[in-house]
Amino acid sequence: MRASSMARRSSAARRFAPSSEEFAAHVGVRHALGVANGTDALELALQALDVGPAMPCSLVPFTFAATARSHRALRGDAGARRHRRGLHAIDVDAAAALMQRRPVKAIIAVHLYGHPADLDRLAPLAQAHGAALIEDAAQAHGAWCTAGGQRRRAGSVGDIGCFSFYPTQNLGAMGDAGAVVSNRDDLAARVRLLANHGERVKYEHAIANGRNSRLDALQAAVLRVKLPHLDAWNAARRASLRRSTTRRLPVCRCSCRASAAARNACTINTSCDGGALAAAARAGRARHRHGRALPGWRCTSRRAFATPATRAAVSPMAERFATEVLSLPMSPFLSQAESTYVTDSIRDILGKQISSGL
Repeated sequence: MRASSMARRSSAARRFAPSSEEFAAHVGVRHALGVANGTDALELALQALDVGPAMPCSLVPFTFAATARSHRALRGDAGARRHRRGLHAIDVDAAAALMQRRPVKAIIAVHLYGHPADLDRLAPLAQAHGAALIEDAAQAHGAWCTAGGQRRRAGSVGDIGCFSFYPTQNLGAMGDAGAVVSNRDDLAARVRLLANHGERVKYEHAIANGRNSRLDALQAAVLRVKLPHLDAWNAARRASLRRSTTRRLPVCRCSCRASAAARNACTINTSCDGGALAAAARAGRARHRHGRALPGWRCTSRRAFATPATRAAVSPMAERFATEVLSLPMSPFLSQAESTYVTDSIRDILGKQISSGL
């Protein structure tokens, strides 16, 4: 029975192996390796690059917890960098100044809300300092950017790219799933080894720190069906965002060089308390079947991530973003009437909050 079960699993793995090849072709890389989830993708990328204890990385404090948690899980030293006013991506000048003062093992570029970071400057910066460039592209499936004078997909520029296929992402599975992509044969081989218990051949373990992080065959099947629709869905997201912009919602600008962002979220800047606005939206007219209004993220001030390095790098701009931004419902299936309803509701709430002094 055990042999039969293993044979079925092996057959399923072979049957859905093309999903990785198709995603690699979509991103424009040689290798795409399916893993269990986006957090595993980040941890495996860091392990493959030998980011070990006390090795510093440069990352932004205004990001989802998984970015910082993955580094902390490997006992790394996260040197969070600040943001430039008006942008929510990494401040390249601040990263450069940090790397002048101390060596950095890797830069983690977060493509927040589907907007690629400034890879045109980050890639040569990392290369000049001998640092690896990791792209956290969990929200940037199908996004385009400019790097080295070429138009490239997010995830294809750095040494390694990390994707989440959580159901709410632009390319979502039916449950948890993720992928690691790279043009480097050595990194792809290392991730493949780490994600499969350190096995090169069955029951022969080459390393002791491997794990079980495979892309489930069912999730791979779902992703294969969805992938051909991704560009059209992203175009629909951009059209929805344009409708919000024309209705004078102050949409966040996350990157100065994103030629075609994936628009994972419609995130607005407010001049009042984003948490209060989110509560008002949940209690009022802005509840919606495509999602709910959510306040912003920050990691450096959270108790779980409080370390001497992060306390020293607390970014006032990130703290401000976390209280003033609000993510509204976003979907490629959001109709014009639904989009208008959401934006008008938020404009009403904003007017009331501002007039009440919040």
